[in-house]
Amino acid sequence: MKYLHLIWASLARHKARTFFTLLSVVAAFLLFGLLDSVNGAFSQAGHSVRDAHRLITTSKMGLTFTLPLSLYSQIRAVPGVEAVTHMSWFGGYYRDPKNFFSNFAVASNYFDLYPEFKLPPAELRAYEDTRMGAVVGAALARRFHWTVGDEIPLKASIFPQKSGSGTWTFDLVGIYRDSTHKGQENQMFFHWKYFDEAAAFGNGRVGWYVEQIAHPSQSARIARAIDALSANSGHETLTQTSSAFAADMVSQFADIGLIVRSIMGAVFFTLILLTGNTMTQAVRERIPELGILKTLGFSNRGVLSLVLAESVMVLLLGGVAGMALAAAAVSLIQAKYGASVPMLPVGVSEWLRSVGLMALIGLAVGALPARRGMRLRVVDALAGR
Repeated sequence: MKYLHLIWASLARHKARTFFTLLSVVAAFLLFGLLDSVNGAFSQAGHSVRDAHRLITTSKMGLTFTLPLSLYSQIRAVPGVEAVTHMSWFGGYYRDPKNFFSNFAVASNYFDLYPEFKLPPAELRAYEDTRMGAVVGAALARRFHWTVGDEIPLKASIFPQKSGSGTWTFDLVGIYRDSTHKGQENQMFFHWKYFDEAAAFGNGRVGWYVEQIAHPSQSARIARAIDALSANSGHETLTQTSSAFAADMVSQFADIGLIVRSIMGAVFFTLILLTGNTMTQAVRERIPELGILKTLGFSNRGVLSLVLAESVMVLLLGGVAGMALAAAAVSLIQAKYGASVPMLPVGVSEWLRSVGLMALIGLAVGALPARRGMRLRVVDALAGR
């Protein structure tokens, strides 16, 4: 790289233009890193159930289909399963549809399987003793300014009561905190038994089961054994990891892979147009200088290499900065929200893929300007033609 100083000089010729071009590249690869992390998490989620402490069993038909309560004892008897709980999506909202949050009807032992949800012992006992009792996360309580002792009316969007009322009223008896990830503190839980007794339909059925297993290395075998319980029945199941379950939850609303690919395609298409225009303009302004370089002995290939190197350098500088920001952002998001936001760390394979993209885009946008510089005649170049 003995001509690196020439490349730097070219980039510094118009500092503002170079700065904004670099900023565009940084933004493009920041988005690429974040979206690729999300897409990788969703793609990987359903491929394996190994090394998981908790498994989740849903209907094979999808999350909108429920399972019979009779499966509970059968799943509990599967070798390797230490404990089982169940929960159902309620889908209510607080006063106004805009005030929507996750709310679930759960079995009495739900908090035994989620020890990361820290609830004061007195509040846990109050929850166990209160038929209409509910527990909410600290973040959710702050959002609506709730305190223990409040009555919380939820408007049912799916399940009306047998009485015909669409409003369910719960007594707030506890506020939990998540000791691992604050992103889990935006949920509400109440007794499935109360829900089952009062609901107008869907009685005796649950949304999904959660299993705590003794040895995570046996999770694949246990998952197969659980699914075998309902094989060829009217309620076949799918047992998977928590991350795969979260991916399925989101995929009910949208095709994540298609969305991510569409956004990344639009981002890189725009980037190619922008950097291509920048390089074309830069070479056009330096035609006399390229003529001087040829006069001093630079070959056509030498000029071609200089222009291509400048183009690739812009992409590398901005792309590496963007990927570094993406890696830091993913780490911060994982630390704060954990599994509730499916993302994979930005690893070596992501870096290699991104560097390949930087080089490919740099060569693509620099090809035409470099070809023009290579084919310049010295007389025409010095004349500014």
